[in-house]
Amino acid sequence: MALRAAILRHVRVPVKTLTLTGRKSQPWGPNGASLRFLSSHGDDHLSKDEVIERVLSVIKSFPKVDPSQVTPDVHFQKDLGLDSLDNVEIVMALEEEFKLEIPDKEADKIDSSNLAIEYIYNHPMAG
Repeated sequence: MALRAAILRHVRVPVKTLTLTGRKSQPWGPNGASLRFLSSHGDDHLSKDEVIERVLSVIKSFPKVDPSQVTPDVHFQKDLGLDSLDNVEIVMALEEEFKLEIPDKEADKIDSSNLAIEYIYNHPMAG
């Protein structure tokens, strides 16, 4: 899934769009050259504040969590009393929220909101 998304972000696809005047425009540059848009951490990348807000929202909505205890530095097990299965479920909810796949090796390390925020903010495919 992540590989497919990465490839699709860099493929040139001619698309006809409508301009403000209602006329069709071609996605071609000067002299008929095709335009190619690449991005990694461009305008479409999430801001740190947006990542923090969405991560905390996911954690607060977890059934076993008291939302008033959720902060950007909260530890899932030590501070919220969650077990390892709950930890896995939170990581899965974060994957769904940000439309990305977190490899098991990395997911096992995410045991606090701070680590989740850092991982997602630095992930080029988070959306």
